[in-house]
Amino acid sequence: RLREAALAHLARFAATEAALRRVLERRVDRWARAAEAEGQPRDATAAAAAIARAAAAEVAAAMLAAGAVDDAAFAESRAKRLARAGRSRRAIAAHLSAKGIAAETAAAALPEGDEAELDAALAYCRRRRIGPFAREAEDADRRRKALAALARGGFAQPVARRVLAMDPAEAEDRLLAARRA
Repeated sequence: RLREAALAHLARFAATEAALRRVLERRVDRWARAAEAEGQPRDATAAAAAIARAAAAEVAAAMLAAGAVDDAAFAESRAKRLARAGRSRRAIAAHLSAKGIAAETAAAALPEGDEAELDAALAYCRRRRIGPFAREAEDADRRRKALAALARGGFAQPVARRVLAMDPAEAEDRLLAARRA
């Protein structure tokens, strides 16, 4: 049943091995709670749940071995999507770590270079309507707030300052070029 549940989950969602294991373990936990609610002895249910959790880890490993789960491909596609959405390398690395991706795999998937980080910062600014995409002229206070927002987004100060100093037309052209690439 766990193998069928894993296949059904993977048919609908992209997942890492760790995420698939968590999904299967939650399924086992739901089964254990339902069994206890039906009146089955707690000791027997706990023992069966422990065996089922071990089986869930085996099923997740089998899905990885079969190629149904590919942590590197997941990390690469998610990193590209997040970078296009305006997330910094730091934010992308944190997201991948939370998804159970190994640090080496996540580092290989991160966009390289300051230009990619600049493009992500521009996308962030456009989404937040700050910097070159602000509707109103920036004064010192708005600039400080925009710089703080970029810092909270995980962007380094040199990148943030470069983005905030960029001409709106140049920023728009750069974003369009990044989307085409």
